[in-house]
Amino acid sequence: MDEIGTVISSLEGPSPTRFSFVVREGSEPMPVRKDQFVKVDCEEGTLIARVVDLRKTNRYFARAESVKEYERGGSTLSALFPTDRWEFLVGDAVPLGVLREGVQRPSFPPSPGSKVTLADSETLRTFLGIETDGIHIGSVAHHDLDARLNLTRLFQKHIAILALSGAGKSYLTTVLMEELLSRPAGKGRVALVVLDSHGEYTSLGQADDPVGAGKVTVVGGDDYRIAVPKLSAFGIAEYIPRMSSAQRRELSRVIARAREEKRGKYDLADLIELVRTDETIHENIVPALVGWLNDLNATGLFAKKDRPSLKRLVKPGKAVILDLSPLTNLRAKQIIVTHVSRTIFKLRQRGEVCPYVQVVEEAHNYVPEGEAREWALSRSIIQKIAREGRKFYAGLCLISQRPIQLSTTALSQCNTHIILRVTNPYDLDHIGRSSEGISREVLNTISSLRVGEALVVGAAVNYPAFIKVRRRRSSEPSHARGLEDAASDYENGVEISERDVDAFM
Repeated sequence: MDEIGTVISSLEGPSPTRFSFVVREGSEPMPVRKDQFVKVDCEEGTLIARVVDLRKTNRYFARAESVKEYERGGSTLSALFPTDRWEFLVGDAVPLGVLREGVQRPSFPPSPGSKVTLADSETLRTFLGIETDGIHIGSVAHHDLDARLNLTRLFQKHIAILALSGAGKSYLTTVLMEELLSRPAGKGRVALVVLDSHGEYTSLGQADDPVGAGKVTVVGGDDYRIAVPKLSAFGIAEYIPRMSSAQRRELSRVIARAREEKRGKYDLADLIELVRTDETIHENIVPALVGWLNDLNATGLFAKKDRPSLKRLVKPGKAVILDLSPLTNLRAKQIIVTHVSRTIFKLRQRGEVCPYVQVVEEAHNYVPEGEAREWALSRSIIQKIAREGRKFYAGLCLISQRPIQLSTTALSQCNTHIILRVTNPYDLDHIGRSSEGISREVLNTISSLRVGEALVVGAAVNYPAFIKVRRRRSSEPSHARGLEDAASDYENGVEISERDVDAFM
């Protein structure tokens, strides 16, 4: 038993919500650390608590005027008195729950004089709800315990990964993708659909990647095509939110005519020509309708056939990565995100594809809060999946560096949040209001997290837990270079790609 201290009496406690303990002297220079889990035997059972603060106290140095007066003559207090014998390390802990026939809410304080010990791995695994063979994302901070989370609890009710740029969002996401791609068939495998804004995950699709080889298909955004014959007037209007109801009615007639005359083989250019030559359409509608369709056709994303066939790519234990980095226009990216999201969700609702997890990188660009519909084309379908996806085993993983700009509707449906370093006070406040179970002490810690450290809170764990993300096993992306290398390559005449710029930003 790793005994580390003794509960002490103070003006504030012990109480069911907080207690302090004096750390036992020993050979270990740091016997306890902030955010570590400890346990205390009490009347209700085994009390599990989190260390929220550590402080040193020494009564010899308690009064500034006394220290100054004694040291006025040139001597130090340490030379005059045995000050080292009166220095104590005191820990402050917040009770989280009591283990006794399950986990119960603490309702009675520990007694002064009770021994405080570090929570052992088995106790902590039971308390946090960690599995022995779940999704391995790292280890519980300050404990020798792998953080292996249940697949259903982590993904079925959706997950959000929140952090500022450079804090390790993409690295953590890659670790999650590795776990899903490496999962054996006997334990149930889902498909991965990754909407990759900056091409950060395409290295998984390399032929020699130790994890993704043979399991990952990368589709470039500039190669993606949407089949016009499969779109109704309402389907086309989804990409043109300002289209009027009268324009939709006329477009519906034109589509019916195209299906009959073109035998289902037509594109937007064909529809535009039919609109121009249809004398039954009111003359005031023709210019606007032609303008809308021309605007959509200019994106280059629409054709007579789909490319690729998403139904063929969404398979158990496989991943399809939509690399949107070749596209510079956000609207074009939103069109692809909208089409991919709606198509695969409909296929899943009909049982034509397996359960899947859809990863949305830079989610605040695709499901923003407060933007007009014309600047948020993909918001409606992503919110729909957030609300209804769990019933059809369609999971969402939303990744964002600006939580405050992310749709509150979508974020509130993500029952697990993994939060890496965030420093913006507005984002921190938004996280505090949208993530259940985060106390003020825990929220304050988020801004001081180092790269690769994260807080897991929500459905995936019984109580918030800090974890250290494990090392990735797949290949590092080729564009993961430093500023020095990029600048040197430029000076040496090596062309810098847009992807390098995205990685730097």
